[in-house]
Amino acid sequence: MRLSGKRAVVTGGASGFGAGIVRRFRAEGAAVMIADLDRSGADALAAEVDAHAHATDVSVSSDMAALAEASIAALGGIDIFVNNAGITHRPMPMETVDEADFDRVLAVNAKSVYLSAVHIVPHMKRAGQGVVLNIASTAGVSPRPNLNWYNASKGWMITATKAMAVELAPARIRVNALNPVAGETPLLKSFMGEDTPEMRAKFLATIPLGRFSTPDDLGAAAAFLCSDDASMITGVAMEIDGGRCI
Repeated sequence: MRLSGKRAVVTGGASGFGAGIVRRFRAEGAAVMIADLDRSGADALAAEVDAHAHATDVSVSSDMAALAEASIAALGGIDIFVNNAGITHRPMPMETVDEADFDRVLAVNAKSVYLSAVHIVPHMKRAGQGVVLNIASTAGVSPRPNLNWYNASKGWMITATKAMAVELAPARIRVNALNPVAGETPLLKSFMGEDTPEMRAKFLATIPLGRFSTPDDLGAAAAFLCSDDASMITGVAMEIDGGRCI
């Protein structure tokens, strides 16, 4: 119950890593708002774990403003905000990625962090405390070929995390990131291009511990970094990668 009494918002919380974080946060005692484009999925998980749900496009300022208002109304405040929602383009040479796909990747993976600063950070400043957790990727540390603009968006997120941590420390707001390796989530097929035994073996060969990351792995790490046990940790991009970046 490390998060007892905490109020958390998790974007992209209806599935994948986000759902793992939501489940662990609830198990640790936090009240949770699940924000997702997939409202039906968010509603289903909210009913399962006794949480709240809100339909949100994290790349749209008005949606993020509405999420902040809805979360404060439902939870009474926001102590923890998890920027988990993310997308990728399919593997291909960098110059062949469609401009619309590039714009969408940067809007969801990077602009969303900016919008969380615009619409969530002021509430945390007024409260005199808070935790922001950005879900980045090992792709931002050790890029894979043919995922160039996804790699770049996650590298941006890691740098943004460190910059936010330095600026927000005087306001007693901690900012950290998690860098998962490819995991058993709906995005796995997009990363690999095709989900075949051969392609899985190729990806697993780059992970010393020999398995993909799981939603439970991310949930456990997120619960620690967002708890008071990590009260002296800020500006960290923790790799949840089975040794991938060694």
